[in-house]
Amino acid sequence: MSTTKVSWWVPGDWNALFGLGTNVLVNLLVLTVLLKFVIQLPDEVIFGRILPAVGLMIFLGNMFYAYLAQKLAKKTGRNDVAALPSGPSVPHMFFVVLAIMLPIKIQTGDPLLAWQAGLAWVFIEGIVLFAGAFVAPHVRRLTPRAALLGTLAGISITFISMRPAMEIFESPVIGLVSLAIILASWFGGVRYPGKIPAGLIAIGVGTLLAWLSTWFDLGIGLMSVDSVTQSIGAIGFALPAISFGQVFDGLNQYWAFILVTAIPFGVYDFIEAMDNVESAAVAGDEYSEKQVIGAEGIISLIGTLFGSPFANAVYIGHPGWKEMGGRIGYSAVTGIFVLVVTWLGIVGLLLAVIPQVAIIPILLYIGMLIGAQAFQSTPSKHAPAIIFALIPNLAAWGKVLIDGALGAAGTNAGAVGLDKLANQGVLYRGLEVLGSGAILVGLIFGAMAVFIIDRNYKPAAAFALTAAVLSYFGFIHGPAVGIGSGLGISPTITIAYLAVAAILFWCDGLEKSEAQAE
Repeated sequence: MSTTKVSWWVPGDWNALFGLGTNVLVNLLVLTVLLKFVIQLPDEVIFGRILPAVGLMIFLGNMFYAYLAQKLAKKTGRNDVAALPSGPSVPHMFFVVLAIMLPIKIQTGDPLLAWQAGLAWVFIEGIVLFAGAFVAPHVRRLTPRAALLGTLAGISITFISMRPAMEIFESPVIGLVSLAIILASWFGGVRYPGKIPAGLIAIGVGTLLAWLSTWFDLGIGLMSVDSVTQSIGAIGFALPAISFGQVFDGLNQYWAFILVTAIPFGVYDFIEAMDNVESAAVAGDEYSEKQVIGAEGIISLIGTLFGSPFANAVYIGHPGWKEMGGRIGYSAVTGIFVLVVTWLGIVGLLLAVIPQVAIIPILLYIGMLIGAQAFQSTPSKHAPAIIFALIPNLAAWGKVLIDGALGAAGTNAGAVGLDKLANQGVLYRGLEVLGSGAILVGLIFGAMAVFIIDRNYKPAAAFALTAAVLSYFGFIHGPAVGIGSGLGISPTITIAYLAVAAILFWCDGLEKSEAQAE
């Protein structure tokens, strides 16, 4: 080990701190908006329980990755080592709220039960993520990238992108202006004066427009001085509280509903983390996959056991922060900053000052980026597989919207009548079956399509057999997880996948016969 003295802070850390700190702060504001206005959790739960736990999680993550960077710098004798960036996982943030917590909130009318389900979901995901530190290379080797990214693209288009897009057009002057500022910089490469980050300018301009509209009664965006005053009064110190009871209550009630999505999302998590570790290695910083991914899982579990329904993640962007001059300190100080903001209850004040519509264009950008990545990071011939992989998530999203609308009207699909809905073009039963276990279904669809496109029929058949097993137990296409009778929870679907597997094995035989004939 080198005896080189390692600096925890260098001038370049200021730039990286501002960039990463702004990114994490925006994500904190977004998840607070989701909890407050979508799930409608009480403020005492959001600001007194959840945010302090999220702050603890982010603090632990960034401090640990700063420690790994310091350790690597000492080992190599280099002074240009940059820490991995960390924060709340953005895709999970939307999925756990909109696909896990919201349906339970609609079904029960109780936001606290929705919170418990979210805790249980992240608990399972954290266990999978920790285990993934040991099996990630094998999973990555067996599953085509188009399948993994395709099902994620489905989530990004539906649960991440659509709601922000609709909200932007409810306040288009603020929303579209903020969106244009972001897209011009993050897609177009425009550098704004003073090297001020585009996200900060977008939020600043949107906030200014909203408050000017309020002061001059222009009807563009409504802000409230009273809300700011109340938020200032609500600032107070809050420590994370142990939430074991809520976690295990959620597991006890909703384990079957949770397993079908938490497991595949955990798989995606550790594969994404592997990608980010690989990206850092290309930039010159070689970190241990086991240490990085294992810590990601443990820190997510710690946050959840203290009340956070959100997972920790290693962020994309290490090479960018390093190029900006960031080294070790930017990560550690980001963690400290978030801890102060969440434990002192300052997030509520920021929400009262900043209009929601000025923030959500960032979410639309993230959804666009994740969706585009599926096509950009895979061979063009696999594009049909990506489309096939995202379809189940479209079905799941459509069902959530329909159930929510019917629930608001005091009814449900069964009461309205499936035939009546079908006459209006809404094939509710098809949406329900296709969208159950959407992440797993999308992954299987995408993998089968990739292998078929590559004329590699045996692994395609293996994924079809996997689908038959999963449908037998209700992990996909079923109303619940169990054994059932005969051919399981969904007999016709299990039979269908077995037939697909047989056809693909037959195709493999035909392929071999053609090869021998030639």
